[in-house]
Amino acid sequence: MRIFLLAGTIASLSSLIAASPAVPEPCTAATAACTEWVSLGGGPLRSLIYRSHSLDTRNESIRRALIMVHGTNRNADHYFTTATTAAFLGRALDDTVVVSPRIASAEGSCHDALDANEVSWSCTGDSWRSGGSAPKNPELTSFDFVDAILRKLANKSTFPNLRAIVVAGHSAGGQFVSRYEMANRVHDTLGVPVTYVVANPSSYAWPDSTRPLATDDAAPDNARGGWSTETPHTTFSYGPFDAAACANYDRWPAGFQNRTSGYTAKTSDDQLKKQLVSRPTTYLLGQVDTLPLGGFDSSCPAMAQGATRRARGEAFVKYINERMGAKQAIQIVPECGHNDRCVYTTDAVLPVIFPK
Repeated sequence: MRIFLLAGTIASLSSLIAASPAVPEPCTAATAACTEWVSLGGGPLRSLIYRSHSLDTRNESIRRALIMVHGTNRNADHYFTTATTAAFLGRALDDTVVVSPRIASAEGSCHDALDANEVSWSCTGDSWRSGGSAPKNPELTSFDFVDAILRKLANKSTFPNLRAIVVAGHSAGGQFVSRYEMANRVHDTLGVPVTYVVANPSSYAWPDSTRPLATDDAAPDNARGGWSTETPHTTFSYGPFDAAACANYDRWPAGFQNRTSGYTAKTSDDQLKKQLVSRPTTYLLGQVDTLPLGGFDSSCPAMAQGATRRARGEAFVKYINERMGAKQAIQIVPECGHNDRCVYTTDAVLPVIFPK
């Protein structure tokens, strides 16, 4: 009798396993097989993403999503590899959908090969990093692209068990995310919590006309020598900036002024400030990102924010936390310079980009 009962139990379990939907394997190669299109503006315009799981196929195993925005070289394939490597190290590959959008351009000196109806974004400068319009499709902005990705991820019919979305970026991608965090209009509409992770940008959109004074931790020599500690520097003071030294220092995207076009043109300063301080964000700064390497922005608006990327980030986070009431987190990533793979595959960073 026991043998018959055991056989029946095994048969029942086998039928249940056979009836259960198979958990799809993550796609982790930076090849065409791991890409798909995201329609923009109702179509037929579109932009490409690399993704570890399809954004159009129901997947009950997905618990979280990571969007990783590339840097100035528009190398979404590289950043997809960085993000999937981090997911492997964080044991998050199977229940995370990793997305790396390609903000491609065939404008000016950029010569990305574009497919039919693929949007060509701006090539150089700050436009794509700050929600600027596509040159040939001015009704679309680069922030609209990530809005569309977020809406697809939050679709419960596709990812019914999604519990968290992280939007992250490094360098120029860090600039993109820092401004997208304060500007996007979908954050509170998705039904899924969104957090932001900003790594090593060259500049920030300062919320008023003050800037760090070049003293103490912001003094150029001290900032360049700041690599010697793994804890954030905090001795900063702020005051008016001499506009005669840099007439554009407070213009968007280095400040809030002259937002006459693009995604943020119709958003008030007060609304941007409110969103800047209220949306959960972690700022990652490489311990040794204190040299003018990797496309360092040495323009006068950027230099008005500090002598190094690390000092700029430390001063900015201290300002918005202490002067504006934000509660944003800051991490110095040990032994990392201006390198996305070093930053995003560090053990202490993994829980930030793959929240439980």
